[in-house]
Amino acid sequence: MASPGVQSVDRALDLLEALGEAERSLSLAEVAQRTGLTPPTAHRLLRTMQARGYVNQHASREYSPGPALIALGRKATPALAVLAQPVLAELEEISGETANLAVLDRDLVAYVAQVPSRHRMRMFTEVGRQVLPHASGVGKAILSTLPESKVRSIIQRTGLPRYTPSTITDEAAFFAELRESRRRGFAIDDGEQEVGVRCIAVALPAQASVSGLGAAAVSISGPAARVTEAESARYIEALQHAAARLSSARGSLDE
Repeated sequence: MASPGVQSVDRALDLLEALGEAERSLSLAEVAQRTGLTPPTAHRLLRTMQARGYVNQHASREYSPGPALIALGRKATPALAVLAQPVLAELEEISGETANLAVLDRDLVAYVAQVPSRHRMRMFTEVGRQVLPHASGVGKAILSTLPESKVRSIIQRTGLPRYTPSTITDEAAFFAELRESRRRGFAIDDGEQEVGVRCIAVALPAQASVSGLGAAAVSISGPAARVTEAESARYIEALQHAAARLSSARGSLDE
């Protein structure tokens, strides 16, 4: 059984996540409903976080995330994500599609930087979003750099859930896909996370390790109607060049 202190932290984080996921400010009753807390408990925690600047309460008495979270978010942003912005901007310029940087975060892949496509219809993944790696281009690119024993331990914990008819859910087929990605130097998500979306991804070089810590990948993603096989071939060299540049940049950060 969790201690009261840990439970309080869990509840406060549940409140912040509920406010962050909402597309508008929320009333106390709405916050309580979304988190499963009683209104008095939610109110007490919200009042504490409001005093610290992590929650805003408006004249309507509704709540939204507070400005103190911005400073925390900046400190939580990896230095590599800052260095990646001009590199991702070049990838978007070359392709016209959304360019991403993602890192392995325990068993998940987290998007840490992005330059969105100029097109109105585009692939959009929120920076900070975490996804299971088996159905994403960046995830497969990263896993292809790791020892198979490490990958096996990850998917034993996460499973290989199906998101679309194209998601690879068979373990043997998935390892065959990773070996092919390693051989050719890039990974493909062909509608495996979302129907109609194609993503081409390249892992940053020299990131393979037993733990997988620091493993990262860059990608170009967009509607499959635009990111065709012919266009994808054109993007691979640009992605490989971008991955090499970012790997060198990360090396300079570690010096």
